[in-house]
Amino acid sequence: MDLKDKVVLVTGSTRGIGQATAVAFLQAGSKVIFHGRHALSSKEHQQLDALHADYTFLTADLSQPDEVQQLADDAWQAYGHVDVVVNNAGMNDDKLLIAMKQADFDSVINVNLRGPFLLTKALLKKMYKQRSGCFVNIASVVGLHGNAGQANYAASKAGIIGLTKTVAREGALRGIRCNAVAPGMIESDMTATLSERNQKRILDQIPLNRLGKTNEVAQAVLFLAQNDYMTGQTIVVDGGMTI
Repeated sequence: MDLKDKVVLVTGSTRGIGQATAVAFLQAGSKVIFHGRHALSSKEHQQLDALHADYTFLTADLSQPDEVQQLADDAWQAYGHVDVVVNNAGMNDDKLLIAMKQADFDSVINVNLRGPFLLTKALLKKMYKQRSGCFVNIASVVGLHGNAGQANYAASKAGIIGLTKTVAREGALRGIRCNAVAPGMIESDMTATLSERNQKRILDQIPLNRLGKTNEVAQAVLFLAQNDYMTGQTIVVDGGMTI
């Protein structure tokens, strides 16, 4: 897939991995639909305008099915079609299993797994008619091996990997691909607040001995969008953490 002039929707693209991914698509010449729960600030608009690229911004709460459907409709109408969907938006609410309430579990599942399911379903129907399209889902290494204190988050990301494989099988009948990227420990606002002791403990588990950068995850997403012979795969970007 030549990414120039392709229409790309990236959920949760106001910060972190989502923002880096959306900007990377812009730099590749794509038309990008940014998404977030709240409108962009004037400063954020200025930063994007400075790229002299074609973009738009849509708001939606992915925990609300009606808003997910509206997002799908609005994204399609923005440019008349959508070529690539990056299901990136997510949340976490960490605590040990014995202290985790059902509401804690449901809230994470609803955003991280049900939201991508509903958005994929809505846009897949439209892509079937154009007989082309690509989905890239952001999973996590904890969806592969679990993590103490993250039963809800790990379950949602394991579900994303299963959803990815199923969409790949069904979408292939109409030339539509679906892959996933599973990041490890990536530099973020959250990791920046970790104590020196916790940072050392994490780095000791990573052969490359550093945290990943958001643009390194974005590069993997673009690769999966461009490679027309890859589908149903999960690329791990974790510095060797899960070797």
